[in-house]
Amino acid sequence: MALMFHNETLWDTADDHGNSTAIPNFWKDPQPNEILGIVISISGSFLISVSLNLQKYTHIRLAYQQTSLPYYHSKLWWLGMLLMGLGELGNFAAYGFAPATVIAPLGCVAVIGSAAISVVFLKETLKPSDVIGGTLSIAGTYFIVSFSPNISEEVTAVKVQKYVVSWPFLVYLVIEIIVFCVLLYYLKKKGLTHIVVLLVLVALLASLTVISVKAVSGMIVLTFKGSMQLTYPIFYVMLVIMIASCVFQVKFLNQAMQLYNATEVVPINFVFFTTSAILAGVVFYQEFSGASVFNILMFIFGCVLSFFGVFLISRNQHKSDPQEPYINIGEIPGKETINAIQPNPTSISYGTLPD
Repeated sequence: MALMFHNETLWDTADDHGNSTAIPNFWKDPQPNEILGIVISISGSFLISVSLNLQKYTHIRLAYQQTSLPYYHSKLWWLGMLLMGLGELGNFAAYGFAPATVIAPLGCVAVIGSAAISVVFLKETLKPSDVIGGTLSIAGTYFIVSFSPNISEEVTAVKVQKYVVSWPFLVYLVIEIIVFCVLLYYLKKKGLTHIVVLLVLVALLASLTVISVKAVSGMIVLTFKGSMQLTYPIFYVMLVIMIASCVFQVKFLNQAMQLYNATEVVPINFVFFTTSAILAGVVFYQEFSGASVFNILMFIFGCVLSFFGVFLISRNQHKSDPQEPYINIGEIPGKETINAIQPNPTSISYGTLPD
């Protein structure tokens, strides 16, 4: 049995077999395009965390105003939407330079950033579990990035057309449509607004978003490099899917932000979105094709570690209670009673005090 001596390491052995782990590929010989994609993605995720907290602050402020206005009438809400647009634009560009399984986990920046910003901006409580969870999330993201597939395959219109009609994607798409319709039925008809329902709907749409964003971004990058891809109909099909899925994502995500704390929505959304993006990369773009078992296991370990971290961040977070629609009589001097002045259902005035 051969032994490794001196400067022979596991990394070198892996390189000799041509199926090395991502550690020597990424950290020892990083690709400039991949580094650029990672930097852009991290910047975009930070802007998104700021955006989500601005939107949450808008909902809280409007809830305590006497004349309640729709949130979309607030300039601060639109500022949050602008920052989200810039952040998503950064993530959009990042997918054109790096694999989806590398870019998606970097949403951890939005998790940590949102938790930190909410403490200062929204006066929410930062618990020790948040700090531990954030550390675990960063460590998990390190493993995910390190052991993700190191591929530099260009996304062409011809390849996208081939991927669209592949049977694994068609099966995956049918399952997504069925689950989406069932959850939408319970949301609209049964009034089930649980955070899991809302964010699973976001994740299902995010899967299509990741597929279409990577396709559109990749074809645009190739076009700028001199290989025209914009003449293919599949480019515009993916463009429409990207816009439509993004719009409905914002709708469901905004509904979740109205009902739950930002430190709860963002981490859970990160878990669902990352899982959805990884599945999209695996099923549609076959990014783990030919990967070693060791790489896959370490990648899964990174996912579990990161997801456990965001679970620690999001636990013990409760649904935000809106302003009470009545006046507590116990707060009125000289009135010691547990009753309340209820609004008159036939007018905008309150009822009279009992004698």
